[in-house]
Amino acid sequence: MKTAPQRSITNDEIVSASNPARLNSVDLLRGIVMVIMLLDHTREFFHRDSLNFDPADFEKTNTILFFTRWVTHFCAPVFVFLAGTGAYLQTLRGKSKSELSRFLITRGLWLIFLELTVIRVLVWFNLDWHFAFMLQVIWVIGAGMILLAGLIYLPLRYVAIGSLAIIALHNLLDGIRVQAFPAPGKPLPGGWGTLWLLLHQQGMAYFTPNVYGLLLYPLIPWVAVLWAGYCFGVVYGWEAERRKKFLTRLGAGLLAGFVVIRAVNIYGDPSRWQPQKNAWFTVLSFLNVTKYPPSLLFLLLTLGVAILALPYFEQSNGWLARILITFGRVPLLFYLGQWLVAHGLAVIVAYLAGQPVGWLFATMFEQPRPNPGNLGFSLWVVYVFWLVGLLLLYPLCRWFAEVKRRRRDWWLSYL
Repeated sequence: MKTAPQRSITNDEIVSASNPARLNSVDLLRGIVMVIMLLDHTREFFHRDSLNFDPADFEKTNTILFFTRWVTHFCAPVFVFLAGTGAYLQTLRGKSKSELSRFLITRGLWLIFLELTVIRVLVWFNLDWHFAFMLQVIWVIGAGMILLAGLIYLPLRYVAIGSLAIIALHNLLDGIRVQAFPAPGKPLPGGWGTLWLLLHQQGMAYFTPNVYGLLLYPLIPWVAVLWAGYCFGVVYGWEAERRKKFLTRLGAGLLAGFVVIRAVNIYGDPSRWQPQKNAWFTVLSFLNVTKYPPSLLFLLLTLGVAILALPYFEQSNGWLARILITFGRVPLLFYLGQWLVAHGLAVIVAYLAGQPVGWLFATMFEQPRPNPGNLGFSLWVVYVFWLVGLLLLYPLCRWFAEVKRRRRDWWLSYL
């Protein structure tokens, strides 16, 4: 029996092997989470209470502050997931597995190098290498790509099953704990402790009594999120109507799974929701899931919303969508630039306001506490300078997106 010929792949629907243009809905989603990422980092540098208490502390927070932090939870999982999807889209553009494998290794090493050098300076604005590094989202994307370079030779279903199993089951490891934040000069007990921090627990690693680093994004389950994103890329080889139906059902299913598992309140997150001082704060407690490392429920919620939005984004073509797509087409440039803009604006504004700025050049672990608690600004100032930051970044991102559209130099794929 002959099969019906498949419809040709267009830029409006899917990325083809002959057309390197990115799918707008993916870039739009990436652009949204990157814009939200700038909000989070602007809050960290500007907000008076950013170092004084957790926005999810229900004894001290308020609704606006809670959601200012909560909405930024979507950034890292979507950023990592779409990094994997972007790798699969390379195959739809005609790249062989050997070519893709080499690219993933070199790209991954480059990202880890940036995390340890350039990004470290942009975050702290100092060259005091006693606080040697803070391994964040760029490091884990790089590590995930290096590991994916070998996995792409396996059947795709094996990669999908393995990545989903890690995401679903990794909370079984929550009971394994090592001393995560020892006092300065008190190293972790042996190399196995540091290895466990790299794998599944946030914490501090000491290399000498005076040289240390923060392991913020452990490999498990972040690398599995990237691998799942790689497998997810296959849907962009489907006919448009089939793809949209699948995305809608998958996104809705993930959100339904979140609600059911969270309601049972037994598994899926080390932090259980609890009744609070009123019904509204109980709802906030229900939504308050764990990011470090990302729990199953954290990923069901964030990726469920993101995937559910994708089919609707395929019809988005207004001016705001075009701006967000521009940001989404230059993710690494935006990521580097948003640290510089958020941190730099905070220094300038604090200086003009007559505040001491020394704490903005110190790491969070220096003693005495860098911010004594009376520096910084109200939350509305955070939102004002978040918008200022976006205005500053847009012309640069638009210029570079146009350069990448017109040119095919090999080095542009690393920026």
